[in-house]
Parts: sequence; C-alpha cells; structure tokens
Amino acid sequence: MMIKALRPLLRRSTYTGALFAYAAALASLPLLSFALLPALVWRSAPEGVLFVMVLVVWAALIVLVGLARTTRRVLILAARRLLRVVLPAPSAARPPGTSPEAGQRWRTPLWLLLHVTVGWTGALASGLLLFLALALPGGWLRAELALSLFGRSARVTGGWQSWALALGCLLLAAVVCVLVTRALRWSAPRLLGPSTAERLALAAERERQLAERNRLAHELHDSIGHTLTTTTIQAAVAGELVSTDPAAARAALRSIEESARAALEDLDYVLGVLREREAETAGTGAVEASGTAEAAAAAPIRTLADLPELLERVRHTGAVVEWERSGDPTRVRGTLSRAAYRIVQEGLTNAVRHGSGGPITVRVAAGPEALELDVVNETGAVPRTGRTRAFPTSGHGLPGLAERVRLLHGEIDAGPDGPRRWRLAVRLPARWSA
Repeated sequence: MMIKALRPLLRRSTYTGALFAYAAALASLPLLSFALLPALVWRSAPEGVLFVMVLVVWAALIVLVGLARTTRRVLILAARRLLRVVLPAPSAARPPGTSPEAGQRWRTPLWLLLHVTVGWTGALASGLLLFLALALPGGWLRAELALSLFGRSARVTGGWQSWALALGCLLLAAVVCVLVTRALRWSAPRLLGPSTAERLALAAERERQLAERNRLAHELHDSIGHTLTTTTIQAAVAGELVSTDPAAARAALRSIEESARAALEDLDYVLGVLREREAETAGTGAVEASGTAEAAAAAPIRTLADLPELLERVRHTGAVVEWERSGDPTRVRGTLSRAAYRIVQEGLTNAVRHGSGGPITVRVAAGPEALELDVVNETGAVPRTGRTRAFPTSGHGLPGLAERVRLLHGEIDAGPDGPRRWRLAVRLPARWSA
C-alpha cells in the first residue's frame, strides 16, 4: 500500500506536468505588467480595490489569449506531450466546416485561466517548501521555524529535528507536484478535448476515411487478384508451349507483361491515394499534398471501354470467353462505368480460378434505366451422391462485390445456375441521355 502511494512521487511525468504548470505561470508575467497599468493610473484607490482590479484585468488578458485558435493548438500539443493525456491532434480538434458552439468556445480560455492559477499556486507552495528544505538543516542561513498548533508551540533551530522537518518539506513539495499534475490531467480532457459537435464531426471523418480505405482495398483485391490469377495460368501455358509452339508462348509472356504493368499502375494509384490521405491527416504542407494529389490525378481509370482489353488478357490464359452486349456500354460514364468494370473483372477472376475450364460468357446490357452484367462459367458435373456441390469462393471477392453494388443501389445475385454452371448477375440503376 505504501509503495503504491509513493509511485506518483517517482514518476517522471509528475514533474514534467508540474513544470508545464509552472511554465504557464511564468508565461503570464508579461500580461501582469499590462494588468498593473490601471493600478498605476488610479493610485488613490484603496489597496484592496487595486489588488482586485489587477487580478481581474490579469484574468481578462489571459482569457483573451485563450480565445486564439493557435493557443488551443499549442496547449493540446503540450498537454499530450507533458501530461500524457489522450487528446485528438490539433489539426483534427476542429474539422473543416465546423464552428464552435455558443458555450464551447470558452473552454480553452477557462482551461488556460485554471492552468495559470494552478501553476502559480503550485509554484509558490513548492518554492516555499523547497526553500525551507534547504534552509532548515543544521540551522543554515540562521533559519528558525516556529510552529503553533492547538495552543502548543515549538521552535526548530537545528539538530536532527531540522533535518527531519527539511525532509518533510521536500516530500510535501513532491506531493504538491503530484496534485498540480493531477489537476491538469483531470481538466485537460474536459476543457481541451473535443466538444459534442466536434466529436460527431470527427466520427464522420473517421467513417469517411474507413469507407475510402475499404474502397481502395476493393480496388487492390479486384486488380491484383485478377492479375495474379491470370498471370499464373498464362505462365503455366507459356511453360507448356515454349518448346512446341514458341509463338504462342511469346504471346502468353507478352500478356503477362501487359497484365503486370496494368497491376503496377493500379498499385501506384492506390499508394498515391494513401500517401495523400496520410499527408492530410498529418497536416503536412500544401506542397506535399499537391504532389500526392497530382499522383492521384494521374491514376489509371478503367471503365467499360476497357473491357475488350480485359477479355483479351483472360483469353491468353487459354480460357474461351464469349462476349454478348446490347446497347452501347461505352456511353455509361463516371463511377457506374468504373464499378461495372471492376465487377466484370472480379467475375472473370472467379470464373478462371474456380471454373472447370469451359467457356465463360460475359453479357453487358446497357439500357437507359439499368445496366445489367452477367458472368456465367461452367463448374463441372454434380457428384453421383446427388448432393449439391459446394461452389468455392475466394472469401473476399463476393462480399466486396455485394458492398460495391449496395453503394450503387443495385442488385446482385451470385450462385449456381443449374447443375453445372455458376452465374454472377448484377443490375445497376442508370440514368444517361440518349
């Protein structure tokens, strides 16, 4: 029990927190010089009135300093570093587009006023105790201490009593540091932490970041997963044909090169967006943010117009791909076209990975009201036991597709289509002019 009570006295953070409080007291001295000006002008006033007036003006100047947004940023940074309290980063303390509530803008000035008050109180108390701890032992500096309690008095002039009392003063000075640090740690989250509106804005920002990360994860899964699947099969085909059909082997190797290059472009895009988000979160300079924005702007944008190239890469794996289309898919623009490309890509990846090697049918029907996508592949015969075959999945592709379709307010149906086929059907609402 005794060791637990002494732990705060031995922690480094206790004294860094106390120094933080004493630094605020020291920093308020220039404001005190300005607060003394009214007292110098009105010298005829009673001393008590002058004292109160100086304190009021001093407190008002401290409050004005606390209203500055820069003050809040500095205090949050210092509290996180010296008090070891959990506070949002200053750049995220008030997200863009939010304004302080009527009663919330005064929290920082109030905390600064409390900070200075606690700092002065702790500095005077611990300073006096440290002076006594140095002056009392052995009667140094001819120091004497008279104590009076309940009608009894005692005078300490030297000897072992002075050493014991000096040790007690030193311990009390450390206790004052503990109390000062705890007072600041208790008040910092309540007065420097985010308000209710700021918490909601921060939660919305975190939700946006998570949605963006999920979107990037889907992009990586669709692009890199498709590339790894097709290149693996193409490499096997090239290995089998290198001696019997060198031209076909070279064609497969060229397809591998094209697929890998496309995957690298997608990977560079995702990494560029991640660097941009990291720069925004860390609050780095506009130059770095603009550089990452340019990298993101140069990202490859794959749409339904790129479907022929995608189908050709899949055919190089040896798969037979039949493409049926109605309407003009290239007229589908924007997010819908990009999402449709990824959906078809994921459907082809699953067909190549889990199909039985039979033909793959891709159907794209672009109409004025909806965009319909179908990917059908063969899966093999049903076992003689008569039980339904378990169609394997990658574990991430179909849930990712379902989430993508849900965000576009569409419909998805993935599952067996008869005894020997698997069908992925997606219907997305579309609005575009004729």
